[in-house]
Order: sequence, then structure tokens, then C-alpha cells
Amino acid sequence: MGSTSSMLTQYDIEEVQDHCNHAFSQQEIVSLYHRFCQLDRNGGGFVSADEFMSVPEFAVNPLSQRLLRMLDGLNFKEFVAFLSAFSPRTSLQEKIEFIFRVYDTDCNGKVAFDDILSILRDLTGSFMTEQQRQKVLTHVLEEAGYTKNSHFTLPDFMKIIGNSELKMEVEVPID
Repeated sequence: MGSTSSMLTQYDIEEVQDHCNHAFSQQEIVSLYHRFCQLDRNGGGFVSADEFMSVPEFAVNPLSQRLLRMLDGLNFKEFVAFLSAFSPRTSLQEKIEFIFRVYDTDCNGKVAFDDILSILRDLTGSFMTEQQRQKVLTHVLEEAGYTKNSHFTLPDFMKIIGNSELKMEVEVPID
């Protein structure tokens, strides 16, 4: 799987499937490989932040800069593992772990009020004032039994989000 110009072998496909907990079928992995090769314009076997930003849907995503922190320099296996969070075959726990990594901006295993506020800022832009964002977030946290000074760990996220109807899926077109 070194160079993106080579074809995937059956062994490569199975290895990628194992790596992403079988979130994608073999056909889907082949389709993702073709998309990866299109993104990897220089053929180096890795996709850069600039190459990801060439995807219009990604570029307009309000969280694209946060996601780039997780994406820059991925090889194909890592690319599929990243996308597996959006597979309908992925468990709710794995989806929540992914969301936690997006929110944990400093990668310290904890999410603070300011981390969530920063995400809310990205999502709302100029549609809300900073004061409105803080008020809404404080209210939501209090409703869940937390304070502005709370630090959330992954188990906290599981507790808060685990009972929700989380829709985080994309369909992989089969070539």
C-alpha cells in the first residue's frame, strides 16, 4: 500500500477492513482507495491538509480546521480509519470517541468549557453573540448536572451523548 499508484491487493483490503473494525465493505474500501488516490495529487501516499481542502464539502464545513488537525498527512489506512466514524456500521461508542477527539483540542484527554465554546463559536459564526453562546452552553451544562468549571472526560461524553439519537453517517458510492 506504499504508493497510491499501485493497486490494492486482497490482503491490503482485508488489512484495512481489520484496521477500521469492518466499518466498510471490500467494495467500499476499493472506492475509498480511488478517492484517496484522487486526493493524493502528488502520489506520495499521504493526503495533506491542502489536498483535503480541495474537497468543496469539506472546505465549507465549519469544523474543517479542527478536522484538519486530525487529517493532515494521513496514509490510506489512516484515511479509512478516520472515515469509519461516519459509517453506519460503526458503534455509537466509536462515534462518541471520534467526537471527543474533535472537542479535545489540546489532546489532554479532557474537554473544558472553553473547548466546547470554541466549537460552538465555529458552528454558529456571527449568528450568535459570544454572550449568547456562553449563556446557552452554561444552561446546557447545568441541565446535564455540570458547571462551567467542569472538565469532561470520555466517560462523561458517553454519559451525555450516549442516550441521544446521533446521526453521523455518509454513504460511500461504489464505483
